[in-house]
Amino acid sequence: MITMHATSVIGEARVLAGLDQGRLDRQRHTWTHGDAPQLTRADYTKLSEAVGLRGRGGAAFPVALKLADLPAKRIEAVVVNGSESEPVSRKDRLLLTLAPHLVLDGATGLARALGAPHLLIAVHDATAAMSLREALMERNDGLAIEVRDTPARFVAGEARAVLSALEGGPAVPPGRRVLPTRKGYHRRPTFLSNVETFAQLAVLARLGAKGFSSTGLISEPGTQLLTIGGAVQRPGVIETPTGVPLDTVLQFAGAEPGPVLLGGYHGRWLARTDGLTLQRPEVSAGIILALGTDTCPLGEVHRVTQWLSSQSAGQCGPCVFGLASLVDDFDRLVKGDPSGWHDAHRHLGLIPGRGACAHPDGSARFLASALEVFAADVQRHFAGGCGRPVHGVLEVPGE
Repeated sequence: MITMHATSVIGEARVLAGLDQGRLDRQRHTWTHGDAPQLTRADYTKLSEAVGLRGRGGAAFPVALKLADLPAKRIEAVVVNGSESEPVSRKDRLLLTLAPHLVLDGATGLARALGAPHLLIAVHDATAAMSLREALMERNDGLAIEVRDTPARFVAGEARAVLSALEGGPAVPPGRRVLPTRKGYHRRPTFLSNVETFAQLAVLARLGAKGFSSTGLISEPGTQLLTIGGAVQRPGVIETPTGVPLDTVLQFAGAEPGPVLLGGYHGRWLARTDGLTLQRPEVSAGIILALGTDTCPLGEVHRVTQWLSSQSAGQCGPCVFGLASLVDDFDRLVKGDPSGWHDAHRHLGLIPGRGACAHPDGSARFLASALEVFAADVQRHFAGGCGRPVHGVLEVPGE
């Protein structure tokens, strides 16, 4: 289990600056970061392009391109997606809880620059929502800002699902795939990104392109937040320069040897980590899970498969029937039935590109990489089992 407030830094603390002393109220926030500069839309676009800033959610879309896709006028809203529905991620909730003013600086600054009449913050965590509301009472931004509660479901964190929930509809992604910059909140142009993106924008506004680029990769400088958990001695949220070697992070966290899951439950398994650097979109949602060697890998994957199937939006066959079939496939595979392996490969070949949202594709990526990385364990199960119990190293909500 990952501790919510466990933070650490490799290199320079920027987004996590000051959090070693706990939550930053308005005064401590200003002491730590200084006053927020007032920038124009052109300023934000130029800065984001200069440092190659990408969104810090799963899609890693370039912020400058997102800004450029918005019309010149009549932008309806800026939306902060705080519905961190990936169950093993903690970085966005941690920022909302401990550094709400940094997130608000980025969001309010951009809303003013775009002339957006609405600033909406979608949050499913009660503690984070309370922290945000307390922070708003300490500020006078002169904007219409709302903190909205959203469901704590996996698909509810997808951008279009968030917009649907904000409009009073179901928190599920609609079948149409239209960018929020074209048709977002109330079908009008909207800038939507996740919590860390706005915190990084606030840091970028203060440091400028040159200061922001003093650490990290040349192609995408700065820092990144990573949630690390599983079989590690020091789980939590780590701020690192972009491009840091994965092995450095694993050693820093005291990870046990063994396979590593990169990107969470829509990510992929790695048998080896040497030589791999952490950069987007490879690192995806910023999640690193060490499995260790004491638990049954296939049993762990089966547990997550059951949960992924339960999170279906119920809108398409690949999600409703495909994921349910994979639960049965992996159940038989764990029990040593070769038909489960064959059927899993067959079903995984039918899912990608056919779903109404990204959930089937992401789940298929997670499971396909598991079959590849744990091929030797599959053979052990066919021969009578791997001899290891399932310890529940991978966190599954509700267990």
